[in-house]
Amino acid sequence: MIDHHAEGDAGAGLLERRWFASMSAARVLEAECEALRELMECAEGAWRRARLRLVRLEAMRDALGEELAERDGRHRVSPPDLDGCRMSSAA
Repeated sequence: MIDHHAEGDAGAGLLERRWFASMSAARVLEAECEALRELMECAEGAWRRARLRLVRLEAMRDALGEELAERDGRHRVSPPDLDGCRMSSAA
């Protein structure tokens, strides 16, 4: 003879264990999600700071490049004036 009451208790016990297991797994996953969110916020902040430093560095590089170009232009020796004479090549 099968004891349906015992089967019902076993089924309820299994259901309860599964519920506690799912609750525990959900808590673990919630903690992981929170840790990942915090990590993303930190990474985004670091990325923003790095981008700002890059923009500033690129601006400084461009300004220094322009200054070098200006100085190079001022120190460049003009080619000699040949009074409009053209040199012909032997080719």
